[in-house]
Amino acid sequence: MPSQQQVQWSQLKVGVLVVVALCALTALVFLMSNNTGGGFLSGKITVVSYFENSAGLKIGAPVNLEGVSIGTVKDIRIVPERKLTPVEVIMRLGKRYSAALHTDSKSSLETIGVLGDTVVNINSKFATGPALQNGGELKTTETPNLTDVIKSSQGTIEQLNTILAKVDNLVDSLNSGKGSIGQLINDPTLYNKALLAVNEIQALVDGLSSGKGSIGKLVADDTLYNRANDTVERLQHVAQQLDEGHGTIGKLLKDETVYNNLRQSSQNLNQLLADVNAGRGAIGVMAKDPQFAEKLKDTITRLDSILAGVDKGEGTVGQLVKNPALYKHADELVSNASDLVTAIRKNPKTYLTIHLKIF
Repeated sequence: MPSQQQVQWSQLKVGVLVVVALCALTALVFLMSNNTGGGFLSGKITVVSYFENSAGLKIGAPVNLEGVSIGTVKDIRIVPERKLTPVEVIMRLGKRYSAALHTDSKSSLETIGVLGDTVVNINSKFATGPALQNGGELKTTETPNLTDVIKSSQGTIEQLNTILAKVDNLVDSLNSGKGSIGQLINDPTLYNKALLAVNEIQALVDGLSSGKGSIGKLVADDTLYNRANDTVERLQHVAQQLDEGHGTIGKLLKDETVYNNLRQSSQNLNQLLADVNAGRGAIGVMAKDPQFAEKLKDTITRLDSILAGVDKGEGTVGQLVKNPALYKHADELVSNASDLVTAIRKNPKTYLTIHLKIF
């Protein structure tokens, strides 16, 4: 049976072997990470490129920069919205190589050897743009061929053919004189009417130029201009007279007496209103004294009662207003007086006799 010391020595050898194996594995991981774009602790950036075809590219394939591996392919997927370059390749690259990557760098798919794997190769020989940032897009060197372009635009071509067929039908209809536009194109009546209208307009313009008619006189005759010029001169003279203070309006504009009088009147009116509001004077008493208001109200009530009685024919005044007998008596009196005056004028001796008696 092995001794305790031998067992401990065996366990120590196993522990040392495990530690050596772990160190070797760690070194191998570091070496592999160095071969795929940076150390284990180095940063990464993600960039994307779009290709026409993946050409057998697989996830995990290396990404090379001028032949040096700087990263790996993280994901490959199809983007249907990009008809010409639908294959999206997402790459993770070592951040320490970002200084050599530019926005105008080009990516392409290449095969290692005749039957080798497909890798992504980045070319920055002629790139002069700014540094490529995380999440940026690398343009590819692939150019879609004519067949791919025609296939992708097949629907547009079919729609264009349909539109052209409709346009041909429309043009045929116009040429045959159908519809309003066809009539305008093929019927000479419109042209004749247009020519006649142009001739009439030309004749009208000639008449205006020669001074015929009211508008022609306005255009060709200088009388209106001269009158307008005289009116403007007179207005200017009137404005000058006003500015110099001549005339009534000029004095109103320039003389301060009117302003002072108006100001004095405003002050007097304000003082009068203040006195009235304070109850001073007859108008103030009328406005502020409640007894006067009651008396005025009582007077108006009585006056209304008197007028109501007069309207009913009550009293002497009411009889004078409502009784027609007074009017008849007055009319008879006036008529008799008129007859008496007429008779006296005809025979004054009959009515005007003077008797003299001597005592």
